[in-house]
Amino acid sequence: MNWHQRYQQQARWTQNTRDYLFKRAGLDTAKKVLEVGCGTGALLEHFPGPSGAALHGLDLSLPTLKQACHNAPGLAAVNAAAETLPYANASFDLTFCHYLLLWSKNPAQILREMARITRPGGAVLALAEPDHAARIDQPAALQRLGQWQTEALQAQGANPQMGRSLAGAFAQAGIRLVENGVIGGGWSVPSPAETELEWEVLQSDLAGKLPSDDLQKMKRLDIQAWQTASRVLFVPTFYAWGWV
Repeated sequence: MNWHQRYQQQARWTQNTRDYLFKRAGLDTAKKVLEVGCGTGALLEHFPGPSGAALHGLDLSLPTLKQACHNAPGLAAVNAAAETLPYANASFDLTFCHYLLLWSKNPAQILREMARITRPGGAVLALAEPDHAARIDQPAALQRLGQWQTEALQAQGANPQMGRSLAGAFAQAGIRLVENGVIGGGWSVPSPAETELEWEVLQSDLAGKLPSDDLQKMKRLDIQAWQTASRVLFVPTFYAWGWV
């Protein structure tokens, strides 16, 4: 599984919303920015920040962080846990995360740490947190596929209801919430490459959890539904941001 390609795919899904949120939160004047849980650098490799802004990235996985440094030259990278950020108070103008909090047992603690290291008047953003428990799959025959994947993610430690809990986590962290909402849904027939990437993720999530024949049957149904314009796949994905 090429995880950088997967993270790039997720970045494409949220591009328009990120641009809007970064503009509202004052990215154009930020001098020091941190992504918490930067992964392979899928957001930072083409970051829209102002020229000369210092970009920082933190991730728990050292191999993943090394990829981020390769993909985003000049990145100031730190290998550490998001729950205890190794930075001084008020170190950054803007801190953000992307598909991170659903993997934490204590998302409010991560947000509290992000607020601590953000200067007064700076912004904290959670750009994308899905709510897999509210996933919509059509045709009906594909609803089981969504249920299987949600259960598999939960077994891996994800919180399938993180999206709907996001605003509450900001309140617990003491961040002055400015805006929260759901990224809009839109559907078009995916390219063969996009389809294969999505199914690589599904097969990785569901490996050993159901017979291969059942999974291949679902794949055929999925592809056919896209081709006949009857496929709906919507995982409500929430965002939130606020001032420190």
